[in-house]
Amino acid sequence: MSTIYKSADGARVVRERYLELLGRWPVDNQHLRVPTREGETFVVACGPESAPPLILLQGSGGNAAMWMRDVAGWAAHFRVYAVDLIGEPGLSAPSRPPLASEAYALWLDDVMDALSIMRASIIGVSLGGWLALDYATRRPNRVEGLVLLSPAGIGKERVSFLFKALPLLMLGRWGRRKAMKMALGPGPMAREPGDGELPLFVSLIFKHFRPRIGKKPVFDDDALRRLTMPVMAIVGGRDAMLDSHETRRRLERALPHASVCLLPETGHFIRNQTARILEFLRD
Repeated sequence: MSTIYKSADGARVVRERYLELLGRWPVDNQHLRVPTREGETFVVACGPESAPPLILLQGSGGNAAMWMRDVAGWAAHFRVYAVDLIGEPGLSAPSRPPLASEAYALWLDDVMDALSIMRASIIGVSLGGWLALDYATRRPNRVEGLVLLSPAGIGKERVSFLFKALPLLMLGRWGRRKAMKMALGPGPMAREPGDGELPLFVSLIFKHFRPRIGKKPVFDDDALRRLTMPVMAIVGGRDAMLDSHETRRRLERALPHASVCLLPETGHFIRNQTARILEFLRD
C-alpha cells in the first residue's frame, strides 16, 4: 500500500476516514473482498440481489465513497457493485499494471466472475470511464449498457493542466484546494447539505496519495465502433482536464446510436445526473 501513498501513516489516515464514510452508506449494503490476479479487490454491494447488476468504477484519486450521493436512486432498481479500482486510494490492492495492456480487462473479468456476474451495465467516471471503455471494447458481450462521465481516452488530455496543478499539490492545504478546484471545474463544490465532506475527503486523499502520472491511451475509431451496447456519455464543456468537445464529436461520429450530452457550463466534475442515468439504464 505504501507504493501509492507518501507514507504508511498517510495510508492509515485515509483508510480510517474512508471507513468512517462507508459507515454512512445511504442504503443497506455488504462489504465484499474478492480475489483477483492483481490482488484483493474491495466492493460495496447494495440493492436487491435479484435485480440486474450495475458496476460503478470511480475516477483517479477516488473510491466508492464518491458514489454516496447517487447510489440510493440506482439501488432501488439494480444490484449495485461499487468497485474500488486497484492502485487507487480505496481498499483494493495497490497494483498498477500498464494501462496499455489487457491487464485491467482481465482484472475486471476476475471481479465479475467472483461476483457471479455474467453481464452487467457499467458506469465509469474519468479514469473509471477509461477502464469501462477498455473493458467494453474488449468484452462487448459482457456489457449490457455503458455510461461514461467525463471519460478519458477519447478527447485529448490537456497537458497544460498537469503543469499548473502538480506544483500546487506541494503547497499544503491551500495548494491542494486550489488544484482540486482547477481539476473539478467551475462553480461551488458544496451546494447541498452534507456535500462539504466530499471535497474535504478528496483534499485529505491528495495530501497523502501519489496519483498516477502520464496520459491515458486513446481509443481509435475502430475500437469505439466495437461498442455495440447502448452508450450514454455526459461531458462538461469547461473541463480543464479533457477536451470534451472532441469527445462529443468522436462519439457522435463513431457511435450514431450513442446518447451524448455536453453540459456547456460544467467542468470535469459532473453532478446531479442520477435521474438522467437511471432513465437511460432502465430504458
